[in-house]
Amino acid sequence: MSVILPPAPAVRLAGVACIVASATAFGAMPIFGKLAYADGVDVPSLLFLRFGLAGALMVVVMRVRGMAWPRGRNLWLLAAMGGLGYVGQAFCYFAALQYASAGLTALLLYLYPAIVTVLSAVLARRRLSGLRMLAVVATLFGTGLAVGGSLAGSTPGILLGVSAALIYSVYILVGERVTPVSGAMASATVILLAAACVCGLIVLVRGPAFPSSTVGWAAVGSIATLSTAVAVIAFFAGMARLGAADAATLSTLEPVVSIVLAAMFLDEALGRWQIVGGAIVLGAVILLARSGDGRS
Repeated sequence: MSVILPPAPAVRLAGVACIVASATAFGAMPIFGKLAYADGVDVPSLLFLRFGLAGALMVVVMRVRGMAWPRGRNLWLLAAMGGLGYVGQAFCYFAALQYASAGLTALLLYLYPAIVTVLSAVLARRRLSGLRMLAVVATLFGTGLAVGGSLAGSTPGILLGVSAALIYSVYILVGERVTPVSGAMASATVILLAAACVCGLIVLVRGPAFPSSTVGWAAVGSIATLSTAVAVIAFFAGMARLGAADAATLSTLEPVVSIVLAAMFLDEALGRWQIVGGAIVLGAVILLARSGDGRS
């Protein structure tokens, strides 16, 4: 009978730092997305540019560092994660931005930590610790307060946001088992290139709607580099150190970042309940980060 030991403090701290960096980078994405839409970019074109540019950047980094490519079954699983899972999640997420505020879209996506935590425990047949359950409940409650305090979105936007959370949950659970074999960098590169190929086919059929100004291209470039390449690598690196459940729960920092940035740069209202909900989410993140509780 194998015993799973909790990560050493230094390893756990490094994992927390990676996830916080990832969540911050991801949290800026809705703001860049809104700027791209205002410049005439549609969802398929935005996703193609996002994945294509990020994937190309990752290929260059891999070649410079002489890193090996994934092979065999792992290669196909990573390609499926990108072409099906990541494209599906990203399409729902960016489509939701057209029907809901940036803050609400980010908050709905962050139902996924609870989904990941519960599914991870069920699939591994492990009991959830009291601390982890408290962190998950707190993040759900905080998210609910924030959404309830400023429900700036229509029914399609809410449904798309929830769909993004469900797809992302499955994507993360598969990634927890697949990506450690090839490493964060190589895994992320294959995922992004596969996603770019699928989105490229859609753009080829529908026709492109690329940015028409420097601001639009800057927004797309920021999504590709900061909110995709950097964010994905940091997330996989953190998940390798913490496990899927803790990585997902710590990532609830992202909607807090999105709400604050949306209020600063998009003039979206920052209501009292959003502040309270964000504070609860941050408290849960700090609680879990400071714990020595192992993986679930």
